[in-house]
Amino acid sequence: MKFTHLLFLAGAVISMVACKSQKSVSEAADAIDSTRICQVKFNADSAFQFVKDQCDFGPRLSNSTAIQKCGDYIADKFASYGMEITNQKTTVTGWDNKPLGCRNIIAAYKPELTERVMICAHYDSRPWADQDPDESKRHEPVMAANDGASGVAVMLEIARLLNQLNPKVGVDFICFDAEDYGAPDWAPQEAQTEGDSWCLGSQYWAATPHKEGYVARYGILLDMVGGRGSTFSYEGFSLKYAQSIVVRTWEAARYADAASYFPQTQGGFITDDHVPVNEVARIPTIDIIPFFTDAENSFGPTWHTTSDTVENIDPEVLRAVGQTLVQLLSEEE
Repeated sequence: MKFTHLLFLAGAVISMVACKSQKSVSEAADAIDSTRICQVKFNADSAFQFVKDQCDFGPRLSNSTAIQKCGDYIADKFASYGMEITNQKTTVTGWDNKPLGCRNIIAAYKPELTERVMICAHYDSRPWADQDPDESKRHEPVMAANDGASGVAVMLEIARLLNQLNPKVGVDFICFDAEDYGAPDWAPQEAQTEGDSWCLGSQYWAATPHKEGYVARYGILLDMVGGRGSTFSYEGFSLKYAQSIVVRTWEAARYADAASYFPQTQGGFITDDHVPVNEVARIPTIDIIPFFTDAENSFGPTWHTTSDTVENIDPEVLRAVGQTLVQLLSEEE
């Protein structure tokens, strides 16, 4: 995930939209209506274990045994919670012209319902720690505890709770493959500037959904939702394509006792899986992704480094994001 656009929100139009979104949240009732608080509680320890379970397979690299086994684990876990599983398999081409086996995993809760919400994350690991401060490690793979496993872990824990939550809509959990194979710093310049070398699995899904004519009310993308020190600002494409969902999600965070993790501040335009979902599949989708103002890059100190390990996952961040989504789903009519 990955930016081919400006890191900071810029331009009068987007600034106006961002300000409008911020105002919309700020003008919400100051007092918390206790009757709206969802009583189903997200278990951060359970989600943390799901992160660890994925990392126990090792880096989940394209064409590797690790990603195959991890994909089986993910599909089996969703199935154990009563989800209907679809494995969408294809071959995509990396920036280096390498053919990459690609398996998007879709887990459907109450597939018979027409009204649906989509929650998604990627489950692959970046093959190269090209942002590592130690240059000697930049060709090593990333464990991807945060940048991949955390989003899937939150989805698995929500899936575990759905029968108890009993939302009034169907829910589709989509695990995208081949998100993080974007061109590294040493790739040819033309490959580095080609934005579509990222998010290969979601590009394929957006153009060829697992069900013909698939529609959802909206989508939520989870990316790096467990790192220590993370907070989640408004992301630019989310405001552009799904402003009302941003407002609803940040409001849900208030009721989830997670407002401090969802500040009403502007982040950046991020090239991530939600872009093809918005622009090709035409499903209004937001990106919950951290924005650090005090790190060398906006994604935080472990991004695309060998330090993206389980030791740097904060269960409380997982809880804040997970409980926010539980709250949001509980409010669907």
